[in-house]
Amino acid sequence: MRAQHILSALPILGAHGARILQSNDDGWAELYIRSLNEALNEAGHDVVLSAPAENKSGSGSTDVEPSPRTSACQYDSCPANSGPIGTNATNTRLNWVNSFPVTSVRYGIDTIAPQFFNGQAPELVVSGPNVGSNLFLSVPFSGTVGVAVYASHEAGIPALAFSGASDGTLAFDTSPVPARSTVYAQLAARLTDAVLAAGAPYLPEDVWLNVNFPKAEGDCTDPASFEWVLSRINPGLFSEQDVEWCGSTRLPTESSVIDAGGCRISVSVGDSTDKTTAPAEKQAVVLEKLSSMFTCLP
Repeated sequence: MRAQHILSALPILGAHGARILQSNDDGWAELYIRSLNEALNEAGHDVVLSAPAENKSGSGSTDVEPSPRTSACQYDSCPANSGPIGTNATNTRLNWVNSFPVTSVRYGIDTIAPQFFNGQAPELVVSGPNVGSNLFLSVPFSGTVGVAVYASHEAGIPALAFSGASDGTLAFDTSPVPARSTVYAQLAARLTDAVLAAGAPYLPEDVWLNVNFPKAEGDCTDPASFEWVLSRINPGLFSEQDVEWCGSTRLPTESSVIDAGGCRISVSVGDSTDKTTAPAEKQAVVLEKLSSMFTCLP
């Protein structure tokens, strides 16, 4: 079954408005995260954003208490001397933390989101979409991944980390909005809805999904044209077998999915304890929940 068929059926499957905390490593005013914020709100979710005040790409799992800003935030999105944390003047659900991605999601979980969620924790943390891919060797250094790993391992909240191969940073108020930002937002919202529709617990313990979109260009500018492929983060030369899928007990690497061309999205089940591929039994849980979305490489 093609991905768009199962995704279009999500309301029937029982997708619900969830408490979602967003973060990233490219900065709170980056267009990709703002486009996804809009898409998640349009899908009916209760969304709060807590992300770094500026681009902190490549900072991995660094976590340092925020300090007062002395200069304006990214894209002049906050004035100089604004303090260690701040909020959008017209939408207080959009928040910045003057530190690293992991710090921003920690503050989001512990301090910011509960103010909007009646004291409750987020049900899901959504990181990204990152401007640029996060594949294999880049995964340990990615702040986008760091956010998802902190949420799923330290806070016990299931998490998704999205990254898009179409790079080039864009301000939150870029107009018109480029297709790549809209496409990635729609795709990320669709997988988010699919995870929620599959029911709680949404993911196994100490697991996050590492999701990489190909470039949104040419034939790959219509969300309905994309296919989702279950993959693994690192090569499995010395690893235990993966879950059996597509006639094999070795999943393709996410790099091989992207390198295969076409409008294919890699979805890897990550182990939050070491940022590598989760074991087969946890892959199996995800596969059981989302199998109708996945296709096989030719």
